[in-house]
Amino acid sequence: MQGVVKSYDPGSGMGVVVCDRDLNEYDLAAGALEGSVFRMLRQGQRVVFDLDARGQAASLRLGSEVDMGTPGFDQVPTTVPGEDTLAGDGPPPEGDSPVAD
Repeated sequence: MQGVVKSYDPGSGMGVVVCDRDLNEYDLAAGALEGSVFRMLRQGQRVVFDLDARGQAASLRLGSEVDMGTPGFDQVPTTVPGEDTLAGDGPPPEGDSPVAD
């Protein structure tokens, strides 16, 4: 499921996530951040989550724009043949030296 953090208390670890699909609010399960990249959450942060057996938001994780169905990001980006996929790959083209003459 995908949603937005409505509230989060870093001291207690308690919080609420609002589901995008049905706008239902789900309390965070105890340990919802364990094993994830999150150490804390902020209001309005977009997350992907599962529901546990008690109907609480668990296993919070980051989602990409593709996962979350953000308009304009409905396809996995493809690379153009012959183009580098990472900025900074290889030496700069001739004439593009970062050092001034």
